[in-house]
Amino acid sequence: MKRPRALRRPNFRVADMAQQSVGGFLLAGPFVVTAEVWELAAGMNWVQAAVTAGLVALIGYAALYRADTGRDVDEEPDLVGVPTRFVSLMTVAFGSVLLLALIFDAPHTFLVEGGIGDGAVVATTAKAVAVGAVFSVVGAATADSVF
Repeated sequence: MKRPRALRRPNFRVADMAQQSVGGFLLAGPFVVTAEVWELAAGMNWVQAAVTAGLVALIGYAALYRADTGRDVDEEPDLVGVPTRFVSLMTVAFGSVLLLALIFDAPHTFLVEGGIGDGAVVATTAKAVAVGAVFSVVGAATADSVF
């Protein structure tokens, strides 16, 4: 059951992205600095990485538009047909993990020092970002919905 329009939250605002960022960074941090995540990513193939990234999108969409009945996907402003709030959520989920990985120099620490070459470092980092984004999207979507 949908709330009357007068009781619904206003459209997507910059403050919503800030809330998403806080939640996304909060849950991304521990997974960026965990060796097991990097080892897992090194063992993943591209199909598994793509399914993981799809899972991130599914979790994010469900959290924004199915679990939170106060939002209507059809009334959200969109960017090329995709709701702006969802685009922001995906940017925060994947971006926070990537940014923290680069700031903490995790690819070098976990991959280069472990003997993985340059080409594999980029690929494994992308896979590790997908794994970390599973957790980051939960924090980002929760912060967006709660606050």
